[in-house]
Order: sequence, then C-alpha cells, then structure tokens
Amino acid sequence: MAARKEARKTGRPYPKSAELQKLVITGAKNTAERAWLASVGVDPLIQSLRDLDTAYRNFFDSVSGKRVGRPVGLPRFKSRKDSRQSLRFTRNGFRIRSNGKLNLAKIGDVRVKWSRALPADPSSVTIVLDAAGRYHASFVVDVEPDHLPEADTEVGIDLGLTTYAVLSDGSVLDNPRFLRKAERRLKAAQRELSRKAKGSRNRAKARRKVARAHAKVADSRMDWLHKETTRIIRETQAVYLEDLNVRGLARGRLAKSVHDAGWATFRRLLEDKAGRGGCQHLSVPGELIRWRRGRGRLRGCRPRHRDVIAPP
Repeated sequence: MAARKEARKTGRPYPKSAELQKLVITGAKNTAERAWLASVGVDPLIQSLRDLDTAYRNFFDSVSGKRVGRPVGLPRFKSRKDSRQSLRFTRNGFRIRSNGKLNLAKIGDVRVKWSRALPADPSSVTIVLDAAGRYHASFVVDVEPDHLPEADTEVGIDLGLTTYAVLSDGSVLDNPRFLRKAERRLKAAQRELSRKAKGSRNRAKARRKVARAHAKVADSRMDWLHKETTRIIRETQAVYLEDLNVRGLARGRLAKSVHDAGWATFRRLLEDKAGRGGCQHLSVPGELIRWRRGRGRLRGCRPRHRDVIAPP
C-alpha cells in the first residue's frame, strides 16, 4: 500500500501485483528487518496482496458508479492493536488429515473441534483470531442449493422492539434482548478493566474477559437468529419483510436497542436462506403496512399493533 500511495503522489502508474510480490515478499525476505517473513507460508502473504487489489478495485468501482451500495473509501493501513486478525490459505496451503486435524503450511497439524462435516472439498480456509482469544477456521466450499418442498403459506413480518416480530398469521416473536440481560455482567467486567494499569498483564487478562462476555452475547444472538429464520423459511413459501432503514434508526435514541435486536442480520439471513431453499423473499415498502387501531387481539398481540399487508 505504501508503494502504491507513493506512486500516486509522484504521478507514476500503480505497481502491478507481480512487481509488488517481488518487492514486499521475495525482496523483503533478504533484508534483516523482514527476514522473519521466511517463517511464514507464502500463501497468506500473496492473499494479502490480492485483498489489497480487491480493496482498490472496490474503491474505483464505487467512485465510477459500477458498485452499488455505500461509498467505499481508499484502503487504510491495519493497526497492530486490531482485535481481529486473520490469514487465508488456498488449496495448496492446507490439508485435512484423516484423523480430523488441519495441516497448515509452515505451521503443521492443528487440532480442530469440528462443528459439522464439510459438504464438499474446500477451496480455501481462513484462520481467524477474535478479540476473545478464540481461533476459528472458516472454509469455502461449493455446494448445490438444497430446495425445500413447496408450501402453500405466505407470511408478512413486521419487526419491532417491544416484540421482536409480529407475523401476519398472528404469531409473535418475543424480543430476547441478549445485550440488555447481560449489561450487569458487562458493566462489572468493564469496571474491572478500567482499574487495571495500562500495559500490565492483568489489564490484558481483564480485556480478554470483557471480550469473552461480548462474544457470548453475540453468539447467543446469532444462534437465536439462525433458529428463527430457519423455522420461518421451512414453514413458508414466500416471506414479505418491511424495508426498514436500520442504519438511520441506529443513530437515534433507541440505538442500543436497535443494535441489540440485530434486524439487519435477521433480514440478511432470511434472504440467504430463502435463496438457497427455493423460497421467495420480498421487501415491502413501509406504505403497505398500516396501523390498526381496533381493540381486538390476535393470538397474544397487544390491542394496538400492526397488520402486515402483503402486496398482491
């Protein structure tokens, strides 16, 4: 990145990937300051350069209008204090042993606690170290979509904070509020961290304790979201979800509750599972959801609730 920034300042063309590999990998290994690169597999080093190419490509596509969505800025240098670190191995850089161990280039055999069997041969694996000190192995596999049997039911979903969701069939999903329930434990861990001397080993232990507490909240929320979205997709053929501006709501007074609900993740999981399961997912504009001010109840709903009106 430094070489490309220097080329930009001087008006020279950007160095190509082959030139950068010779400069920052092959040539750097022969210097005393970067001799430690020889102890690292060449695959993760090359993948980091490919990630840099992708970051620049996304920036130029965003500026030219080819890339939709949020604007993408120029890539920035990583910090040594980042709470998340990762490295990626392609097909020639790793191997899965018959005894279940994962062999990584220049590292050796690593014991793995498998969450499930791989459905196909992986093309790459990414080793991730999170802030809680846990290592994760994320594999990329190519599988065919498994279409679910067709159902004759459709459902509209209205998201909220008092109740997480109200479905058009009258069922209600209670808001679990994982962050709110863990606030006391998080405050105690954060208070203990603030009392430790900076740079001490006790502060590092306290920081990992805070990170583990936050990781438990995030894992509990993700597990609940996966279970609920899977159940909805298996029981319905079409899902209609209100098109909420989650980013705008997360800037207001209810920001903590909005982030705790995880609406964006709920919608992303529904879209992904609907596509793989052969279901239909549609975003319903807010105008198609009207307030019902009657006093009737629908299977546990409050007297004042929303009716989800699915488009024809």
